[in-house]
Amino acid sequence: MNENDYKLATAEWAKYVSDYPRIANLIPTNYIFELSSEQIGKIMEHNKYVDVCAEVGVYNSSMVLIFLPLDAQGHVDKSVVEYQYTVLGPLKYDLRLQETKEFTVTKNAVLSSNLTKVDGNTNTSVPVSEQPILDQDIAVEAIERWRNEGMEWFFRECNEFGGQRVFRRFYIPMEDLTHPSPEVLGIKCSFGLRHNDIYQRMLVTLIFISFHELLQEGTNVATISNTYDWAKPCPPVCRIPEIGS
Repeated sequence: MNENDYKLATAEWAKYVSDYPRIANLIPTNYIFELSSEQIGKIMEHNKYVDVCAEVGVYNSSMVLIFLPLDAQGHVDKSVVEYQYTVLGPLKYDLRLQETKEFTVTKNAVLSSNLTKVDGNTNTSVPVSEQPILDQDIAVEAIERWRNEGMEWFFRECNEFGGQRVFRRFYIPMEDLTHPSPEVLGIKCSFGLRHNDIYQRMLVTLIFISFHELLQEGTNVATISNTYDWAKPCPPVCRIPEIGS
C-alpha cells in the first residue's frame, strides 16, 4: 500500500467511527487478521522503533491494519514508500491456542555412612516466563467477549460518545512480532475486549497467535505460549511520538 492509499484508508475509517450501522456491516466479530512470515520480515526491516504502529483503515470496502514504518525516534519514515497491511477476513481453519508449562521436580535424599536415610525433601520449580505471555484462559475470554459483545461496545461508543473513543490505531511492541527461535511462519490476530483498571472501562485489544515451525524445546523451567497480548488502542493509549496525542 502506498502513502496515498494509506491516507485515504485512514480517512475513510474516520467516517465510520461514529456510524454504528456502517461499522456493523464492516466488522463481523468472528473475523481476524493474518500476517505472513514475509510481511513480518518487511515490517521488522523498516521499523526501527521499539513499538510498531498499526493504523486502522477501510480499503476496498474492507477493514485493514496498516503497519507504518517508524524511525528510531518513533516518527514515520518518509523514505519508505510501501506499507504492509492486512485485511480483516474469515478464519479458514480452527485456531489453536497453545500454552505449555514445564516444571522441574527435584528429590533429595541423604544416606549416612551406614546407608541409613537421614534426610530427604522434594522441591518443585515454578515456571518462569521467557516471552511476553498472555494466559491462555484470559486470551480466550477476551476473544469470546469481543465476539459476543463487540457490537454492543461499538453501539455505546458511537451513540454516547460520537465515536471519539473508538480506536484509530494500535501500538504493538516489536516483541509481539519477532521471535528468533523457533521461527514464526505466520501470525493470526484477533480483536479482544478487556477491562482496563486505569481507564475503568472496556478497551479493545489485539491478541496475536503465532505459528511456529518447531515446538520450543529445552530443559529450563519455562512457560511456553503462542499467545501474546500487548497491543494498546489509541485512543486512549497514544504513545507514538509523532502520531500520538
